[in-house]
Amino acid sequence: MLGSLLFHLCVRLPLNQGQPIDAIFVLGGSIQREIHAAQLATQWTDIPILISSGSPVPCVQAIFQKAVIAPQRVWLERCAKSTFENFLFSIPLLKNWQVHRVKMITSVSHLPRAQWLAQILFGSQGIGVEIEALQERGRPGNQESLVKTIVDVSRSFIWAILGQGINLPCQEIFRLDQIDPLAHSTLDQHCERIF
Repeated sequence: MLGSLLFHLCVRLPLNQGQPIDAIFVLGGSIQREIHAAQLATQWTDIPILISSGSPVPCVQAIFQKAVIAPQRVWLERCAKSTFENFLFSIPLLKNWQVHRVKMITSVSHLPRAQWLAQILFGSQGIGVEIEALQERGRPGNQESLVKTIVDVSRSFIWAILGQGINLPCQEIFRLDQIDPLAHSTLDQHCERIF
């Protein structure tokens, strides 16, 4: 456990932090984050986009369709119920893709907690991270508190040590092109005004 952590922190992370971005990772909580990810995806045309507990499926489909992003590049992870779980359920998929460095999209209102969790949890797996924090428009994505930050950072340190080699299964990871749009079209979706 400790040997693996030290290898990731001392060898892989410094090497990977200098690598090019090879995945876009979106922390759910604001549709603005997904819109921004779609804009970034036009610059990096061959890397996957992973959205962890984001907006309703029809909203995500509309955003990436308007940006003319191939739906097979976009993955939705729907197991996470917290920022800590965003990382827990997404890291196994990123490792499976052999990602070296991610571009993480969040909001300014989500800092510094999201940044610290990324540095601890991605770093403990040797994954480099570049964070892009957006100014929040519309409905606030996150309500931060000192207690929430302390709890999440503490359990991240614990997981960084004890979670080496453990991958929590998530049965709700889908590629956007595998989702039937008609199955979601009858639901009353309330997307923020995006266009």
